[in-house]
Amino acid sequence: MTPLPARSATVDTPPGPFTVVVDRGGAVLASGWTADVADLLPVVHRALRPAWVEEVEHLPVLDAVTAFVAGDVAAIDDVPVRQRSGPFLEDAWEVLRTVPAGEPDTYAAFAARCGRPAAVRAAANACARNAAALFVPCHRVLGSDGGLGGFRWGTPVKRWLLDHEAAHAPVTV
Repeated sequence: MTPLPARSATVDTPPGPFTVVVDRGGAVLASGWTADVADLLPVVHRALRPAWVEEVEHLPVLDAVTAFVAGDVAAIDDVPVRQRSGPFLEDAWEVLRTVPAGEPDTYAAFAARCGRPAAVRAAANACARNAAALFVPCHRVLGSDGGLGGFRWGTPVKRWLLDHEAAHAPVTV
């Protein structure tokens, strides 16, 4: 099966340029803090990787990014995402979308949230292999010591995201 073409666009954000690659249906295939779409394509599963990417000036999904940056941290919650891998990773990516903004998990708590409390390394791997940064908020998972842990787009970006969400997340009671 020949992969279909995709579209990409970039928007400026406080931590740097944010680029998104979407399929023809508008679902995010990959995203991250880069102005170079070539940085994103290697993380797209080969079954979803587009044959080519048309760079456009704007995509509707960037409206959610702009709203997020403006303080509506829930604006990214319903953006459609398409990722493929094995069952654990696909489930873990869905679970990541349930980690509330402003209330980060540790890798151990995230593994437990995934139903596999002993699978801390697998949970960390799910974060590391996530192609749809921001929309699948792997930045909301911290080390067991409360440290930032890793982040594909750099710990300064992760710190900005966590601080931004802490400042703008709805207060839960």
